[in-house]
Amino acid sequence: MTATPWFNPFDAPELASGYEAWYETEGRAADLAERRLLRWLLSGLSQTQTLLEIGVGTGHFARWLALEGYRVVGVDRSAPMLAEAWMRGGVPLVRADAAALPFGDNAFDASLLITTLEFVPSPECALQEAARVARRGIILGVLNRWHPLAWQRKRSGLPVWQIAHFYSPPELARLVRQALPRSATDIAWRTTLLPGPFVQSRSPLPVGAFIGVRVALSK
Repeated sequence: MTATPWFNPFDAPELASGYEAWYETEGRAADLAERRLLRWLLSGLSQTQTLLEIGVGTGHFARWLALEGYRVVGVDRSAPMLAEAWMRGGVPLVRADAAALPFGDNAFDASLLITTLEFVPSPECALQEAARVARRGIILGVLNRWHPLAWQRKRSGLPVWQIAHFYSPPELARLVRQALPRSATDIAWRTTLLPGPFVQSRSPLPVGAFIGVRVALSK
């Protein structure tokens, strides 16, 4: 039997061209909340200066991280998304697959997968590669499958959401431990995009739409 080729919705040029517009309009509050959580997660990895963002897309978070003072490299397999990122500038970019990163062991202080793990065909392999190239840790940002927003995304019918595999916080922690049984020494998570006026806060409860995870690594 021939395996069905993996479909990458991010290869659609129209998706790449409209991606940044969401952050500038209806997604503005989500963007601010996610940045606050990512900043807190990174603060828990001491002496971190160099970052690799895997699944960099249009470079939205990578450009922000560069402005925060980090030295950032972005990698993505989607040519249209990388073309949009190149046009916007800000960080070095490489076209490559999350499962086969073209970098040496411990090449960066930390690696990040922000709304990326949901879309890769082999999440365990992506985590193993992220750990291989990172000295100190991994930062994950994932949509919470227990939140109504995940259900809305699935019901939208859009191809990008039909292939997505969302996670709950416990599922995400189990996936990390399964993929990195020896190197993941500590896993910490919080959620954000909370209900009502607390939208930009972070919580140790699985009530927010966006999960942020920090994985400390031992080498």
